[in-house]
Amino acid sequence: MAKNDFQKKSGGSEKTLDYILLVFCLLLIVITVYPFLNVLAISLNDSMDTMRNVNFIIPRKFTLSNYSYIFKQHNLGSAFMMSVARTLIGTGVGVICTAMLAYVLSRKDFYFHKSFTILFIITMYVSGGMIPEYLLLTRTLKMSNSFWVYIIPGLIWVYNVILMRSFIEGLPDALQEAARLDGANDFVIFSKVILPLCTPSMATVALFYAVGQWNSFMDTYLYARDLPTLQYVLYEIMEQASIRVDPHASSAQLKNAVSPMSVRMAITIVATVPILIVYPFLQKYFVGGMTLGAVKD
Repeated sequence: MAKNDFQKKSGGSEKTLDYILLVFCLLLIVITVYPFLNVLAISLNDSMDTMRNVNFIIPRKFTLSNYSYIFKQHNLGSAFMMSVARTLIGTGVGVICTAMLAYVLSRKDFYFHKSFTILFIITMYVSGGMIPEYLLLTRTLKMSNSFWVYIIPGLIWVYNVILMRSFIEGLPDALQEAARLDGANDFVIFSKVILPLCTPSMATVALFYAVGQWNSFMDTYLYARDLPTLQYVLYEIMEQASIRVDPHASSAQLKNAVSPMSVRMAITIVATVPILIVYPFLQKYFVGGMTLGAVKD
């Protein structure tokens, strides 16, 4: 009898714990999703109504005028293609260079692998500053208004190198030893053995590079205004957005008016959607790469 009572009490406590976890998860979902829904609602809501109250998740007065204002810009298409080009090329070249460097640093027979790793890590905490970087790229390397100013300065991120190096170090050494016994050199081992096994880590690194390349606009502002990217054009649109409504304007003019808040939120959606579309396809590799790459420090 006592045993049955104990089982009932334990079963009741487990159900209570399940309800608490359910409520906690629902609360976490609301906290996570609400900001995005709020941004989407503001971008689809009438600008005049938005200025009165922005705390909502469903458009009260639906309109596409905010997006119409953005897509009327003449250079938006070319800027979008520039962003796509720098993202694809920068991500592809960055992943390959990162993988090669990570492979070298993971080799235990490379005598200076610890010294170079420390030097790379130092750059994560200490940098030369914006002015030396600007002088290097514009005067020494002559890369002003060149497409390669989007690629070369961000070719390798130290964090990505450390992540991929840790992943490679977690692979069995017997694979490389067996390939070497079969007569394979370092290039063959890297391309035929290491790279196929590094798919999760490479997908993780690729996502990091893609997000960084897609969201970057400061390099355009400093070095390549003649080659504007989507982010830079959207930044200019946001800066120029203002309410241009005459006090005696008609109701039709008021309906088509835009506010900086509405344009800003519409720009956020336009800039975020491409990454949101890509992320689900890389999610499983991203989780696997982050987990396996964290086995060793």
